[in-house]
Amino acid sequence: MKLNNYKGTNEKKDDTQNKIIENKNDDKETTVFNKSYMVMILALISCFLWGSAFPSVKVGYEMFSIGGDDTYQKIIFAGFRFLISSIMIFIFCIVTGRTLKVKKEDLSKVAFLGVVQTSIQYVFFYIGLSNTTGTKGSILAATNTFFSVIIAHFFYKEDKLSFRRIVGVVLGFMGVAIVNMNGGKIQGGFTFTGEGFVVISSLVGALAGIYTKKIAKDISPFAISAYQLFIGSIFLILSGFMGGARVLHFTPKSAVLLLYLGFISAAAFSIWTVLLKYNGVGKVTIYKFSIPLFGVFLSYVFLGERSLGTNVVIAVILVILGIILINTEPKAKSQMKL
Repeated sequence: MKLNNYKGTNEKKDDTQNKIIENKNDDKETTVFNKSYMVMILALISCFLWGSAFPSVKVGYEMFSIGGDDTYQKIIFAGFRFLISSIMIFIFCIVTGRTLKVKKEDLSKVAFLGVVQTSIQYVFFYIGLSNTTGTKGSILAATNTFFSVIIAHFFYKEDKLSFRRIVGVVLGFMGVAIVNMNGGKIQGGFTFTGEGFVVISSLVGALAGIYTKKIAKDISPFAISAYQLFIGSIFLILSGFMGGARVLHFTPKSAVLLLYLGFISAAAFSIWTVLLKYNGVGKVTIYKFSIPLFGVFLSYVFLGERSLGTNVVIAVILVILGIILINTEPKAKSQMKL
């Protein structure tokens, strides 16, 4: 009898513990960060910040006297920007009491992400961009979302491809293409070190996004962002110097601008990592199509570049439709290929 009572008591304890674990998992699934309205707000904030980098970087190049073909100078400029970003996140975590601890077995994962996402991706991007036009570069960079959605299909059950999802991505990509077609046509031609490198950069970025979601299960999103930006920035700075780049000459104005660019990356990468941790890749990545739209609008406002014509309006509508199609997809359909 005593043994039976003891066994029954243990079974009750096990059931209670299982319920606690299930509740914790449920809480994780219903966190505010996977609410549709919160995903939309935070994703658009990130994309707005990244979009504001377009005019800010252009001004930065002028302040630091970086020429259009000075690729390695641009790389070292990006390196200092991301170094400042990492320091900002470190300070933010220390002040707010957020953990920066990373287990020994996870250090190599974060380091790998830093080398891939912050270093390799941007080296390919800047070299590619220096060998193609800005218009083609912007459009090809948008293939990042294509790659992300396709690759996620093979890794996460909530990211299975569906007709609705494919149409949403195509509409978003069309929006990016249209907003960059200032004159109705895009100059032809394809070079491996130009357009090819930009596409490789997009593919590397997509793979890094998938990997970020994977390691974010066990590591704080802020710790991931801080360490990967720091490690990646060091590689970028070293790459720039090895390519013959000179040390940046700072002025009060250029220092303030670089601090703002650092803030952009610190905030945007941290928010994006949090969103990837709690949501499907496709649901979040589709918002990246809004980055060039914000870039065009903010460049018009602050730099007086281009007029906001009909093509911008059409592009906005297409991107919005793409976002709606993917983020209102019924769960049953989005998970039909379990």
